[in-house]
Amino acid sequence: MAVSSNEMRERVSRALDALPEHTDELRDLDAALGDGDLGITVRSGSKAVVAAWAALPADASASDLLLAAGKAFSTANPSTFAALVGGGLLAAAKTVTGKQALEKADALAIGRAIAARITERGKSKVGDKTVLDALVPSLDVLEASQGDATALLDSMISIAKEQVESTAALQSQKGRAAWVQERSIGHPDPGATAYLRFLEKLRNAFGAG
Repeated sequence: MAVSSNEMRERVSRALDALPEHTDELRDLDAALGDGDLGITVRSGSKAVVAAWAALPADASASDLLLAAGKAFSTANPSTFAALVGGGLLAAAKTVTGKQALEKADALAIGRAIAARITERGKSKVGDKTVLDALVPSLDVLEASQGDATALLDSMISIAKEQVESTAALQSQKGRAAWVQERSIGHPDPGATAYLRFLEKLRNAFGAG
């Protein structure tokens, strides 16, 4: 079932409005592995995207929304996570040029483009204890699953939660978290957790009708 660009803007905006509820959680997780700025990055980025989308016309295309989101998120807070996610959104915009409605295949293309850009710019891969450890498996599940948006999100959340929990056993390989070496073991990855929280909020936004 297709979702119009305007409906997607409304649902994602609702999810982003709720995401700052996890600012403290993400800050604390990141403080154990890095500089503790992830909570601020996610809160600032979420608010910036919602504001940028509110300024766009009602007939903005999916690519317009992704371009605005990428620019807003990447500039809201000067962090590596913001740059990687923002760059991924800008790359994803090219996969839905001119589209006013999104099918499952479009959502998958957007996700794959974001993951590819994060992999390229972050020089990371699944297993390095990054957001990719939750993002890539959830996209694999999306590709293999059927159902409406809520059913698809339920499947993605289930695997993302498993993957976030499994990152606690890994040693961080990238970014500031890699500096603490063995001490990174025992803590779930903050970026993967942020992605999981976003999926949960998006599921709530679709389930609310």
